[in-house]
Amino acid sequence: MTVARTICLGFLAVIALGTILLMMPFSTSDGTWNDIIVALFTSTSAVCVTGLSVVDPGTYFSFWGQFFIALLAQIGGLGYMTTTTFLILLLGRKFNMRQKIAIQQALDRPGMSGSTQVIRSIIATTLIFEITGAFLLLPAFVPEYGWSQGLWLAIFHSINAWNNAGFSLFKDNLIGYQSSFLVVFTITTLIIFGGIGYQVILEIYLWLRDRLFKQSMKIQIFSLDFKVATSTTIILLVIGSVAFFCIEIRNPETFGYLNLRDQILVAWFQSVTPRTAGFNTIDIGKMTTAGLFITIALMFLGASPGGTGGGMKTTTLRVLTSCTKAILQGKEEVLLYDRKIAISLILKAVGVLVASVATVILATILISLTDPRLDFIKILFEVVSAFATVGLSTGITASISTAAKLILIVTMYVGRVGVLLLMSAVLGDPRPTRIHYPEENLLVG
Repeated sequence: MTVARTICLGFLAVIALGTILLMMPFSTSDGTWNDIIVALFTSTSAVCVTGLSVVDPGTYFSFWGQFFIALLAQIGGLGYMTTTTFLILLLGRKFNMRQKIAIQQALDRPGMSGSTQVIRSIIATTLIFEITGAFLLLPAFVPEYGWSQGLWLAIFHSINAWNNAGFSLFKDNLIGYQSSFLVVFTITTLIIFGGIGYQVILEIYLWLRDRLFKQSMKIQIFSLDFKVATSTTIILLVIGSVAFFCIEIRNPETFGYLNLRDQILVAWFQSVTPRTAGFNTIDIGKMTTAGLFITIALMFLGASPGGTGGGMKTTTLRVLTSCTKAILQGKEEVLLYDRKIAISLILKAVGVLVASVATVILATILISLTDPRLDFIKILFEVVSAFATVGLSTGITASISTAAKLILIVTMYVGRVGVLLLMSAVLGDPRPTRIHYPEENLLVG
């Protein structure tokens, strides 16, 4: 039982438990037993923080069903190892070496020291952001739905935004709040910070603490992870906002009927949510083909490592683009912010790209065979949304066949645990070797 197998089986166990809970009569609004496919799909979508749904969560599920969805999204966002480690801390037990190694691999940390402090800081950061987000959303929901329902709506959407899950209790998702600066600002802020990674948030906190309280006069040196994650995120957000604004501004069914202020808000929201949250303030199915392809690209790239989002990750993108830059400049070293990237990281980035593309292609082909009536762009959109754990949909999720739903369930699971981690769980840990083969040239490109 390797660490990779522990993590993969742990996610499967949580999905199975969630399926059982969502099948119970007290989880549905009509008090009857839930369909197993609906329960399995919803549980997988929640644990994998995707947000795709074959039913309307706001009307199909009771309060307890909605509570279980939020709880599963919380567990999925934190990660299986973080959640189980936190439970171990609550019970007052100590970590063994195996658990420390599992935490290191799950959080992609350079060392095993300070695991307890890291878990506590992650839980504290999560609670601070989710509670703050819920309070900010109260003025938008309480006047319309009353205190009890408005409070639950604020909590539910805050949890789903921070964990990049994308479940909404409104029939039209957040389209009814597309002009609300408060809702748009709160949801997008939770999405960005939830997906940018806990290490980045910690470095921001330390920098602000030193500047506000002047505890240290030394210049803080930000890590390479921080520089890459923040700069890439900002670049993608700006490019996405401008691209959506320019492409969809003449589409009367998305941006065209809005005033300039609302168009900017919608463009900003649509640039944030594919990274990988799943909320929407416009009808995704009515976007132009160009707008759908841009959304697919942003979904595939995804969030940053160490956060609650999915996708290929921003760091993988920067490593690959830096490799291309090095080749064009005739260099034999890959540099990022005056730091040399190790060959092992380059190989890992290439492996992530190849495995991700192969997964998306395979799932798209299979759904094209099971549901040939669907348009290719909609199938590709749905598959990338599932693999990158986004949750955006053109509206075909509920109408696809059972076989296609099962394919999406597997795709969501693969996207959440990671292709390389899943392959490591299947094949086992690699064995070291002392054999070295001769080098030979090969025509490439």
